[in-house]
Amino acid sequence: MSNHGTAADWTVRRRIAVELLQDGKTLTEVADLLHVSLSSVKRWKKAFQQGGLAALAPKRHPGPRSKLSPAQQKRLHRILLEGPIAAGFPTDLWTCRRVAEVVRREFDVSYHADHLGRVLHALGFSPQKPQRRARERDEQAIHRWRKHDWPRIKKRDGGGKLSSSFSTKPAFSCNP
Repeated sequence: MSNHGTAADWTVRRRIAVELLQDGKTLTEVADLLHVSLSSVKRWKKAFQQGGLAALAPKRHPGPRSKLSPAQQKRLHRILLEGPIAAGFPTDLWTCRRVAEVVRREFDVSYHADHLGRVLHALGFSPQKPQRRARERDEQAIHRWRKHDWPRIKKRDGGGKLSSSFSTKPAFSCNP
């Protein structure tokens, strides 16, 4: 008894089983013809009798229900938007471990940090990687340097074009 095939393949197989049963074949004969278990044929027959062809359609498996209610999810969303500092953390960076701590503290629900990504995605959040920048960084000085100093310092060839950074001199060759 194999479980190979798509959902559409199995829907066709279930419908064929029902047709064969209606043509007078026994449960065992149908199971043998379709290479499925007897219990599957019994289940399909019962589903057809109770709900018709619609009952033979594949059913979506949604997975486990969320541990947080919709109201708790809204509250968690507000907490996350307020920021980690407002939640009592020393830096302004959310991590899955910090979110797990907030969920445990606020809702008395435990999530493994590795699984919180799905919850956060469902709330509309996506992973972000903060840029590393020095606290002393002066954006105006950087802009001024790029606009005025760098063009003046940059080497140019005789025609005013930028020179190539690739050199064919033996001292700069990659080969030994």
